[in-house]
Amino acid sequence: MAVQSWSDLLKAAKKTALISDGKRKVHYLFTDGTEMAEEYDMKTDELLSRRLRSKSRLGGQGAWQVEVGETGLSLTETEEIKENSSNPVFMRKDTKTSFQWRVRNIPYPIDTYKVTVEPLDRCCIIRTTNKKYYKKFNISDLDRCQLPLESSALSFSHANNTLIISYKKPKEILALEQELMRELKKLKGTNEGDVDCKTQ
Repeated sequence: MAVQSWSDLLKAAKKTALISDGKRKVHYLFTDGTEMAEEYDMKTDELLSRRLRSKSRLGGQGAWQVEVGETGLSLTETEEIKENSSNPVFMRKDTKTSFQWRVRNIPYPIDTYKVTVEPLDRCCIIRTTNKKYYKKFNISDLDRCQLPLESSALSFSHANNTLIISYKKPKEILALEQELMRELKKLKGTNEGDVDCKTQ
């Protein structure tokens, strides 16, 4: 089963944990050289961010791809061209029971939005009836575990110029996350500043 193979990959990966600012930061190094970095809230065990990086074609380090959390892209002061702050911002922020995406700076009324699941394309699509916004995105957790997408698990709401799309996590994902959290709590994490540095 695919859920089991992803679970096995996570168990086989070399893991390093660091505890800092009330967050458990875990770095995974998979056998193929792919890296994954996750941050969890220490109190709630909620996933705050997940980033993935693969080797480039020439074998160097690729760029980090943000899967969960804010991108955190910051421009240097010397750069003059930057994205308009009123443009829609798409990001993923999960809860304990659902995958959740937020589209900020999108002020249209709720009946303007149409959010659908495309099981054959393995993606979700956000459309507006006024044709001002269109976004196609996949649910990478379901793709990795090769679980089907179901329209009944999808819901959305709109408040404060933010469209919130929720997809209820299947029981297989919930079980995998609980198992993973038990494993992560067994890891001995070092606190920031506790790193043993050798002097010359």
